[in-house]
Order: sequence, then structure tokens, then C-alpha cells
Amino acid sequence: MSGTLYIVSTPIGNLEDLTFRAHRTLKEVQIIAAEDTRHTQKLCSHYGIGTTLTSYHDFNKEEKTPILLEKILEGQSVALVSDAGTPLISDPGYYLLTRAIAKNIPIVPIPGPSAILTALAVSGLPTDAFRYEGFLPKKSGARSRVLQALAEEPQTIILFETPHRIKATLAEIQEIFGTRHLVLARELTKTYEEIIRGSAEEILGKYQTKTPKGEMTLVIAGKPKPKKPPKRKMGANHHLSESVLGDMPPDVLE
Repeated sequence: MSGTLYIVSTPIGNLEDLTFRAHRTLKEVQIIAAEDTRHTQKLCSHYGIGTTLTSYHDFNKEEKTPILLEKILEGQSVALVSDAGTPLISDPGYYLLTRAIAKNIPIVPIPGPSAILTALAVSGLPTDAFRYEGFLPKKSGARSRVLQALAEEPQTIILFETPHRIKATLAEIQEIFGTRHLVLARELTKTYEEIIRGSAEEILGKYQTKTPKGEMTLVIAGKPKPKKPPKRKMGANHHLSESVLGDMPPDVLE
């Protein structure tokens, strides 16, 4: 009988955010496939989880995927985790997941923390529709082209960015988005959590003399809808003239 592949969400910073179900799953499976075993070992040690850890990331996925699938088909269960948050969202796992689906292996999601939804929830921006873009391109030209396309999107936009690129990204957002409102959420759920609201220029101003550290999520307001011109009100004289003209014979109007 086949085992199961569990897609397990883990804390994005605060270890207390691990769910009861995730804790039980990580204890009960035979293998935890982790993006970085050293990082996940800290979580396991904190909760007394002794399950075998194996690395699974973009650089070894082609080698490790058939091994993990064979283990599952033999009856063992595997929990896939990333360093933080929900696997497959800007993290490794898609390669393994699609091949497990092809082999009809049972796949069970264990939901939990997500930097995307956490940042969106506290942003104060519309949550009914949003676009998640992940990390922007590293090169300035490619990054600028992506931002120019995103500037036309009407829904809220969510991005990830790194500390060493955040100033350049904010400068390009300022140039392309203008005074559009945005939120920078840094080190979410951690001791030095910081949530800054304002325009790109205002947020950039806070980091002129220092470089921010830690994981960052940007939430940007969508393109405002064009304002409709007010309906023109017809005055009494206008209606009266129409009424008078309507009563005149055609030869008078010629």
C-alpha cells in the first residue's frame, strides 16, 4: 500500500505558529524532506520531533525525487517542508508534486502560516482580489519591465524582496507607480517585526541611512479605477425648449 506525500506549512518566524496538525504529521511520517535540513532541525529540536530529515531543494530535486517517490510507493509517508511558510510558494516542491500526481500518490495539504496572506491581512489594502508575483528579476532592466506591467493591474499586488535589493526596488516602484500606496512588512511574526505604510518615496526615506534586514513582503495598491464624469443635470429651461420645439410644425423648424 502506498504512503502519502504531505505538504506541510511551517512557521515563517515564530516557532509557536506551528499548528497541532503539522506537529503531529511531522512526528508520524517516516521522512521529512526539507529545503534546508539545518533550518528544519531547529524546528524539530524545539518540538522534540525525531523524524529522519533529508534535503530537498532546487539543486538536487532531479536526484532526490525518484528516491522519495520510491519510498512512498513502498508504503512510507513523506512530509515536504520549506524553510518557512507553505511549500511550493516561491519554494521547492513543484517538481516532486507533479510527479507524485502522475503516479497517483495520495497528497495531503497541511495548511498553516503564509507570509503572503499575513502581510495582505494587515496591509489595509483591498483583499478581495490580489496578484502574487513572488521575487522580482535580479537585473534592473527585467525588473523594471515587470513593474511597468504590474502598474496596470487593478488588483492588490504582493511581492517578495531581499534586503540587498529593497532600496533599488523601492526606487523603481517610486518611478513607475508614483505616489501609489504600499506596505512593507518585514520580519513578520519575529521579534523585530516591522510594518511600514506609505508611498515608495516615504518608505525609501526611512532607509536612507541604513539597510533593512530580514525577510520582506511588499503589498502595493492596484491601479485606481478612472473616475466617471458626473452626469449632466438637465435644467428646467432645457426641458421646456425641447417641449416647445416638439410642438412646432416641421416647416417652422426648417
